[in-house]
Parts: sequence; C-alpha cells; structure tokens
Amino acid sequence: MQANDLNPNGPENEHIVENKELSIVEALIPVLLLMLLLAYNIFFEDGEWFGAYSNQIILLIGGGIAAIVGFFNKVTLKTMGAEILENLRSVTIPIMILFFVGALAGTWLVSGIIPAMVYYGLKVLNPSIFLPASVIIAALISIATGSSWTTSATVGIALVGIGSALGIPAGMIAGAVISGAYFGDKMSPLSDTTNLAPAMAGTDLFTHIRYMTLTTVPTIIIALIIFTVLSFSVETTGSTDISGLLMSIENSFTITPYLFIVPLVVVALILMKTKPLVALGVGIGLATFFAMVFQTHVLDELADTNVTAIMNAIFTDTSVTTDNGKLNDLFSSGGMKGMLWTIFLIVCAMIFGGIMDGIGALAKITTVLLSYASTVFGLFASTVISCLGLNAIASDQYLALVIPGKMFKKAYEDKGLAPENLSRTLEDSGTVTSVLIPWNTCGAYQSSVLGVGVGEYFAYAIFNWLSPFTTLLFAALRIKIKLLTASKKA
Repeated sequence: MQANDLNPNGPENEHIVENKELSIVEALIPVLLLMLLLAYNIFFEDGEWFGAYSNQIILLIGGGIAAIVGFFNKVTLKTMGAEILENLRSVTIPIMILFFVGALAGTWLVSGIIPAMVYYGLKVLNPSIFLPASVIIAALISIATGSSWTTSATVGIALVGIGSALGIPAGMIAGAVISGAYFGDKMSPLSDTTNLAPAMAGTDLFTHIRYMTLTTVPTIIIALIIFTVLSFSVETTGSTDISGLLMSIENSFTITPYLFIVPLVVVALILMKTKPLVALGVGIGLATFFAMVFQTHVLDELADTNVTAIMNAIFTDTSVTTDNGKLNDLFSSGGMKGMLWTIFLIVCAMIFGGIMDGIGALAKITTVLLSYASTVFGLFASTVISCLGLNAIASDQYLALVIPGKMFKKAYEDKGLAPENLSRTLEDSGTVTSVLIPWNTCGAYQSSVLGVGVGEYFAYAIFNWLSPFTTLLFAALRIKIKLLTASKKA
C-alpha cells in the first residue's frame, strides 16, 4: 500500500505554511500554554478537568489560542480553515481503519480467538524460564488485544502474583510484563497508538508495522536474552498454579487450535500487502463465522439472538463474564464505540495542528529545531528528544505522538525520507517510554495496577528504555533507512 491510499490528495500536496511575520516566541505560545493546561489537568485535576475527553478539549483550546495568535499576525480564518480541512481529509482512511479495528477486537473476543491466545499463552509457564515466558505471554496477549493496559491489569497482575510467590523480585516481573506488553502493543494492528503513529506521519498501518519490526524485533530479542540470564540468577520456590485461570477459560469458551486460522489469515494478508480495510474486513468476517461455529453458547448468553450478539460485538460494548474476576476485564471489548475516544483525539489533534500550520507556527518551530539537526541522524535525534520531552511535560503518550508527528512530517519529506521512518521513530521513542515516567498517565497506571513503583521496574523494563537507543543506532549507521521513491518526491 502507498501513502496515497491514506490521503487522497497525496502527501506531496500537504504543506506547512510559512509566515515570516511570526516570531519563534509567538509560535511557541500555543504549545507552551497547551503544555501548561495539560500539566494542570494531570497534576491538579487527575486528568478529569473536562471529564473523559479532557485532552481533546484542551487540544481544541490550544487551537483557539493558536487562532488568536494568527489573527494578530494577519492570518485569515479562511487560511486556517483550509489547513484544518486538509488535515481532516488526510485521516479519513485511518479513522475508518480504527472503526474496523474496534469491530475486529469485538469479534475476536466472542469467537474465542483472544481467549484461545490467552489460554495457550498461559500454558507455556515454567519456573525455570518464568521471566522470558512472562515477556512472551504478555506480548501474545497484547498483540491479541492491542492494549498494554489491559494486559497488565489482567494477566500482568496474575504473573506478578505467581512470580512473587516463587521468590522473584516484583520489579523484575513487572519489567518483564511491561516489556512484553508494550512490544505487543506496538506490533498489534488493534492498538490505538499503532494506528495513531502512521496517521500522524502519513503512511499506512501495515507498512508501519512491517517497518517497525526492523528495530522492534532485535530489541525484544535482546530483552529476552537478558531476562533468560536473569531467570538463571534467581532462585525460585514453589510452583506456578494457573489451573484456575485455564479452567475458567475452558468453562467459558470452546478452546481449539482451529481458532488460530483467523489471525494466521490476517497475518498472511498483511504480508501480502493487502489494503488494511480489506485485511481487517476479512478478519471480522472470519471471526463472525467462527463465533457461529464454536461459540454459540457464548453468543446465547450475550443476547437473544446470535446475530444481535455479533452486532453488539462489532458496534458496542461486549463483555463475557467468567467465574474468575481476573479474566473479566480482559474478556471485554468496546467494539467500534470503544474507538471513539481515540478518533476524537485524532480529530482534535488535526484541528490544533491545522491551525498551527495555518498560522505558520509549525514552520517556524520546525525551522528552529532543524537548525540543530542538519543531518539525517540529527533529525531522528530531534524526533526522539521531542517525544521524550512531551512524555515528561504533557504526561500523555498520545500527545507525544501527535505533536512531533505533525511537527516533523514535512522535515522528513524534505530530506527524502519515507514517512514510515517518522512513524517508527514516534513509536520507538514516544509510545514505549511513557511508562518510564512516574507522572505520565502510563507510568502512573502501570505502577498502580501492578503494585510496583516505576523506580522498581524501570531498570527491568528493558524493551522500553532500549527502544530509543535502537532507533538512534539504526539512524546513525543508516541501517534500513527507507527513502522516498522518485514518484513520491515529484
């Protein structure tokens, strides 16, 4: 798939407006005020200043501030509106993909695909390789669900409990769980951040995932090696009793290896470079069929008719209740409805970015930043630093993807770099490092859910802190740095 499939106007038609009358101080005013509002929301309002959609509303307020700066610099409302519309058009397909992703998550739940992945994942546990096994289990479940948060809140809690009973330090276990969970979160087409990063950079979902494997797979392999060594250095006692979890899954779903046909087909379509909407649509259709074949008893419990249960799984909330409370949160999905928060965030980000673009602020800020990044490596390093800084300042991983994504998109094009370079760098430095900052929403959540302080698991969240170094190493050595084709440069 080409980037043009995401943006009907073509990436070459997207531009950042220049405004020579705008100073760098004026350009930074909306960004600084946005950061202050976000910081106030996190530290003083517990992230609920404007309710569940606080970040989205703050982005709109930031856009309003940017518009005021634009008016003082003689930028017309028509100019700003044109940039907003251009931004919104560019994310039409990504938004459709997000809706399909929500439907896929719901149908994969009621068909038993996600429960089967959890079931077979838990069965690989062994005391002598507990830590690397925890990484693999968390990764598989996170890939299946697209959520590092759900993985940690369910199987992660169980793994910390089991490992602690074996005498393994809780920080090690939490680090292993988080490493696996964020690897799966990055590589899963169900993940909102994995959809958000390519949407910001101007590439498509599956191209982004394929390109991420170049840095992500070596990083997780290094993490697995280190956890394997750590496993041999820790004395374990007792046994890993997961029979209760396995029995609960068996009692609620029909578990069979045949269920893996569906994800294998979707993976095959991805590798064949099938359009995302087609691949996801096939995944939804097959999952619906398998639900009718293997999980009729689940569908009967969810609604009066099987068709109604499937429709609910696709469009609204679905939850399969088991006799084990730890599994109930994992076996729930919001369907297409569950994607509305992320979609609203994207729309608000596009409005903020469009106004910032329209008044010339992005061009001014990018010019100043790029003056310190004259080389390709400098551009990658600037992106990494921006993502890390926003994770610390804005305390939100989504904004650590959105703002640098919009800010650096044109700069990567100007240097002849394919957009997947940017999307990969956003994930390698924005998504995974959010959990390493105690006051970031991700760090606070994981620490609270797993019952382990960020300081305890920081050193053991190997995949997370190693990822930015890996992406910088690849950039420094010019390893697999994809260039724009001649047709895209035109």
